[in-house]
Amino acid sequence: MDLPGIIILVVFGLLVLGGLVYYGMRDDDDRDPLQARLAEYGDRELPQSLEEIELSMPFQERILKPLFKTMAAAIIRFTPERQIEETRRQLELAGNPNNLDASTFLGMRVGATVAFAFLAFMVFAILTKQANAVLYILGAIALGWFLPSLWLKGKITRRQEEIVKALPDALDLLTVCVEAGLGFDAAMGKIYEKWDNPLAVAFGRVLQEIQLGKLRREAMRDMANRMDVPDVTSFVAAIIQADQLGVSMAKILRIQSDQMRVKRRQRAQEKAHQAPVKMMIPMVLLIFPSIWLVLLGPSIIILLETNISF
Repeated sequence: MDLPGIIILVVFGLLVLGGLVYYGMRDDDDRDPLQARLAEYGDRELPQSLEEIELSMPFQERILKPLFKTMAAAIIRFTPERQIEETRRQLELAGNPNNLDASTFLGMRVGATVAFAFLAFMVFAILTKQANAVLYILGAIALGWFLPSLWLKGKITRRQEEIVKALPDALDLLTVCVEAGLGFDAAMGKIYEKWDNPLAVAFGRVLQEIQLGKLRREAMRDMANRMDVPDVTSFVAAIIQADQLGVSMAKILRIQSDQMRVKRRQRAQEKAHQAPVKMMIPMVLLIFPSIWLVLLGPSIIILLETNISF
């Protein structure tokens, strides 16, 4: 098999594997699983059998997660506790996507590693019989091991960007609610009630922890640790200091709101200044070659014809 055929086969296999992983791990935000399950029970007159209940579960809950947990159970005994804690920390920063725990995520990394290694072995060692198939297999193992980590880091980055984007508007709403006479906890409840973003969910978790008996400053500090966003950390520090010193909460919120608006404007200006530099790469690699081809192409053809005639 020639080199283009090998490349096409590898790309096709990676696309199929990526599609299967995406289908299993995708977030289904269009429907509520609990409401769908309750609707199924309401429509049926007789209770479902155990087999029907298991088959009605999503593919991710029925196949992927048990498989990943089984793999994780085999390696969790040999995994350092520090790595498990670091994985748990990364999942918290990402907002616990798909309700993953540390052991399941480690199992997912092992499963991806085994799948990529098997695919590389089948392509390069069995089908094409490459002499350096071992190098391709090692590269596939590294790709399978680090790909879930890259996916998780992307989740963390997107979540932090959403929090930074929503924070100034949230502070404005908090300021308006507190100045209108609501307490700080009630103002956070309004944000949790009206909005649907990671910051609102974090406020809702803070309120739940306060209702369970945790002090507000501890709940707010834990929220800042789960986000690891400097703006949220400074906001929480100001709220805790105002609570301890007895300063007016409305005044602190107004100052924080003004500062966050200034920071948002500065970020927009920074991105505007970075735009010309980022545009250089596509211009040099994509636009300029086309322009040179259009402008210099006819001249080159004329010169070649002239040299041939001589």
